[in-house]
Amino acid sequence: MADPTDPRVLVINSGSSSLKFQLLSPADGAVDATGIVERVGQEQGTARITAGDAESAFSGPVPDHKAAMRIVEGLFGDVGLSLSDDRIRAVGHRVVQGGARYSAPVLIDKQVRWDIHDLGKLAPLHNYAAVDGIDGAQALLPDVPHVAVFDTAFFTALPEAAANYALNRELAQRYRVRRYGAHGTSHHFVARAVADHLAAQGRDVSALRQIVLHLGNGASASAVRGEQPLETSMGLTPLEGLVMGTRTGDIDPTIYLHLHRQAGLSADEIDTVLNKRSGMMGMCGMSDFRDITAAVEAGEEAATLAMDVYVHRLRKYLGSYTFVLGGLDVIAFTAGIGENVPMVRERLLTGLEEFGIELDLDANAARGPGLRVISSPASKVAVMIVPTDEELSIAQQAAVVARELAA
Repeated sequence: MADPTDPRVLVINSGSSSLKFQLLSPADGAVDATGIVERVGQEQGTARITAGDAESAFSGPVPDHKAAMRIVEGLFGDVGLSLSDDRIRAVGHRVVQGGARYSAPVLIDKQVRWDIHDLGKLAPLHNYAAVDGIDGAQALLPDVPHVAVFDTAFFTALPEAAANYALNRELAQRYRVRRYGAHGTSHHFVARAVADHLAAQGRDVSALRQIVLHLGNGASASAVRGEQPLETSMGLTPLEGLVMGTRTGDIDPTIYLHLHRQAGLSADEIDTVLNKRSGMMGMCGMSDFRDITAAVEAGEEAATLAMDVYVHRLRKYLGSYTFVLGGLDVIAFTAGIGENVPMVRERLLTGLEEFGIELDLDANAARGPGLRVISSPASKVAVMIVPTDEELSIAQQAAVVARELAA
């Protein structure tokens, strides 16, 4: 339990039609309140908050993110908290796209706000909403430092050979086409948690070779040596890479042209198909892995094939990243699927004993809190489940910026 006198950070994650929030202590991660406003921009929205045993909800118009923040303020009052509490030392905003420029969290001023909006050209579903959320939060909390924490920041350190596509150089530079990655806050948090865990056991982690698999509705992989990212699966946008809940992941680019020429689909229609109507949903009509695993166990053909495709893509990345790293010490699973679906982990890693990967099936099937090892004692490669905490990471990074500003 956090000291009630400790500083707090309000973390804001603004989506195109939602605003998630969490008030927590960056010192120990204790959460005072968490909630979400949904259907922002619609005539009838909803919101809810949980603060310990206290709860409150809202239903009504949420015309924009400024209105959403006012609703958040009211919800805080409902559960006996206040956004004017002087313990709130910073507001940390999750921003998906920081481009090649932003490699660290930064205080949001007019220039940074403009840059985030401009980078919306690369992430239109995310950055424009982030700006709206920033505007709404700054209107409500004008005297508190607002800090942008970028999902792409960790991957600005990618080697140039990994960051660049073999695209016409002039076009790539003019339109800022390169690999930016995503989920960087999670990948960094997990990679550091793994290193800290092993270092506490006396292991030298300065050149630790690990593959982090962030498997949620959106999914991505990274290869990390020491604290240096060497590869990541998402690219210019979050569409590239692994099979996801509704996204294709890697796909032959000429499929765009094929769908346009043969099916008569427009660019926007193709974008919708690849991002919202494909992946697991497109293959078997389901994106929730609780439903998918049940269907696989029941022998449903479409679900079984979808699972096979999902795992096959994962194994391709696992193999290629092992070579990029020059060997492998750790595989870390995180996010909703990575942490909670034993079937995916078992199907991915079974049969890899020749490569030093041996899963403990009982440990893999067991559920439990916190970081845990699920490889057998004989496994040369440690396999771990590492719960991610992007909100805590954002809060900690925002708190550092706020302290430096106050110093």
